[in-house]
Amino acid sequence: MKSIDRRSVLLAGLGAAGSGLLAACSDDVSGKPSLLSPSGSRVARTEKERTSTGTVRRLQLTAAPAMLDLGGGTMAKSWAFSGQAPGKEIRVSAGDTLAAVLSNHLPGGTTTSVHWHGIALRGDMDGVPPVTQTAVRAGSDFTYRFIADTPGTYFLHPHVGVQLDRGLYAPLIVEDPKEPLSYDEEWVVVLDDWLDGVTGTPDEAFAELRHGMGGMDMSGSGDASPPSGSAGSSGHDMGDMDGMDMGGPGMDGTAASPSSSSGHGMSMRFMLMGATSRLLGGDAGDVKYPYHLVNGRVPADPAVYSGKPGRRVRLRIINAGGDTAYRVALGGHKLTITHTDGFPVGHQQTDALLIGMGERYDVLVTLGDGVFPLVALAEGKNAAGMALVRTGSGSTPKPTVRPAELDGRIVTASQLRAADEVRLDTKRADRVHRIELTGSMDKYDWAVNGKRYDMADPTADPLLVEEGQRVRFDFVNTTDMWHPMHLHGHTYQLGSTGPRKDTAIVLPRKKVSVVFDADNPGQWMLHCHNAYHGEAGMMALVAYGA
Repeated sequence: MKSIDRRSVLLAGLGAAGSGLLAACSDDVSGKPSLLSPSGSRVARTEKERTSTGTVRRLQLTAAPAMLDLGGGTMAKSWAFSGQAPGKEIRVSAGDTLAAVLSNHLPGGTTTSVHWHGIALRGDMDGVPPVTQTAVRAGSDFTYRFIADTPGTYFLHPHVGVQLDRGLYAPLIVEDPKEPLSYDEEWVVVLDDWLDGVTGTPDEAFAELRHGMGGMDMSGSGDASPPSGSAGSSGHDMGDMDGMDMGGPGMDGTAASPSSSSGHGMSMRFMLMGATSRLLGGDAGDVKYPYHLVNGRVPADPAVYSGKPGRRVRLRIINAGGDTAYRVALGGHKLTITHTDGFPVGHQQTDALLIGMGERYDVLVTLGDGVFPLVALAEGKNAAGMALVRTGSGSTPKPTVRPAELDGRIVTASQLRAADEVRLDTKRADRVHRIELTGSMDKYDWAVNGKRYDMADPTADPLLVEEGQRVRFDFVNTTDMWHPMHLHGHTYQLGSTGPRKDTAIVLPRKKVSVVFDADNPGQWMLHCHNAYHGEAGMMALVAYGA
């Protein structure tokens, strides 16, 4: 399969129109509402109002093919920033201006971009083709320049196709010059589910998934109907097929040879069957991954954090995965949650935490004496990633270790409260949008309000807001799968007192209400941060009126 994908072709074609597409967003044509341009004067005005230190941090990001060493003799041919995954950690101080040059050296004419996940930045720097910019063509550069004025734990990744599920991501830490927390050291922990260059590519996985369950060969006869008494076509918990390996990578972390279908349906090389989780409300994920990585390493040859007993360490945990929620625990230790998605919360002590794709959690831990496993259990998938904390002598835990803390108290976002200094004041919403999450595994037709997002008509059916409004989104999950819903350019609050976040898990058949202030004019994506659900169409445009 050539590396270029359908979205790269489309975005390159849209890019041929230059800035005309972006400028046209404010034109009232064909009965569409008049929308604020992502590069208009109100966007520039808002940027000037941000608190700035005047310091410019310059950065080079080169997206290119790379042979990545995942540890334990496992090599993966992928794409990465400057030859490593995760990419080099980026640190700035709140109020600094980040000036990052993206150089696209990807093969086959592939376009790309960089999205600064979680940052409330100026709209034309958000990195979302074709909405906020034209896609960066192969062989070209693009400079992102914006003020990062909110402290927190963030990361960066492309916003083109399913490139997120390759190695194109890196942590971005915005430090608080008036940091209120007391601790001795920091450790940034990046979690990822990995298949690229091992069992195939994310584009090949999506090509299979988009056929849905209806296009899969379940019996060798080409009959893709679910067995009697199963969960049916709305999900893919296949009853007595629980845990079944359909020929792809093994759940023990070994890579199996891809199978081929003996019937008329497609083989199930990438689709995961029977992954279920009580914490996630049932179906845990779509995709089989041969490895789960912590800071780019497999459990058999883990990343190691070396420290001293009694030291207080701040862990900044980032889930950069494409399809996997992780249950995270540090063996022999309690975790104190202090932040989620960059914003402080009332401190809570826990044994483990649940982190969906796109979410970030900061925790404090006081290190014991010895060798301890940090385990990221792939929720519902019977697999895990692992890193080690070494503060003294002791034997190395086995890659399959499961600390007792994983079955202890588990905190999710719904149990947290925003810290007083960041909690939104209580007032009536000026605008309410019902955001129905729709679709099924049968057709893989994931959508928002029953409409798949159309890259060829990106401003169709926008969710309109006006600057200065208090906005409420009611996420109503009508599907049998969970969805981590991510809003660009803003942070919302869960309910009236919940945490401030930009990504929140919406469980199957449940409703989650969030509120935010429309204080960052532009055009912003709202989407499921499962890379494959988003690419299938579970996206919408949140747009400010002109």
